[in-house]
Amino acid sequence: MKAVTKAEGKRAKIDFSEVAIKEKLISIDRVTKVVKGGRQLRFRALMVAGDGRGHVGFASAKARGVPDAIHKASAVARKNMIEVLVENTTIPHEILAKFGASRVLLKPAAPGTGIIASDSVRAVLEAAGIKNIVSKSLGSSNRGNTVKATVIALSNLRQRKRHAVVIDKVAPRKETEEELSSEAE
Repeated sequence: MKAVTKAEGKRAKIDFSEVAIKEKLISIDRVTKVVKGGRQLRFRALMVAGDGRGHVGFASAKARGVPDAIHKASAVARKNMIEVLVENTTIPHEILAKFGASRVLLKPAAPGTGIIASDSVRAVLEAAGIKNIVSKSLGSSNRGNTVKATVIALSNLRQRKRHAVVIDKVAPRKETEEELSSEAE
């Protein structure tokens, strides 16, 4: 399976006053910049935001203080939300996405499986409202790159009916009784 490298999903335009957005802080890092007078200390926050109903966004922001970095990342994550295709609390088909040296494989799972994923991938999937999925992080374990690869994978999901020919090569679907009876006639 070839890895997807570009996000093709639509940006979601959501009225934030009506929707309750859940935010999850993935990491806070202390970063320094060496300048003529010494070192400038800043904090970088990586955050995920989602409504739990198929919309998710992420952002990384820097500021001199931790609360400022979190606030900035939260605002940008809310602004950069994408729509995610969710079918029966899982995804319609498996997908492999790549960002940098990180690759993320997402596979649909049966109801009751739960989210089997690393911390950063789990945060994105929970924010999107996906409840049953199996994932595997391949390559680099950099949190920022795995979050970006996960969002790329979610934005490239397609409906099973529109792309059935391509998807059935990967995961054949089971024919229903209605389809079998219509073929017999």
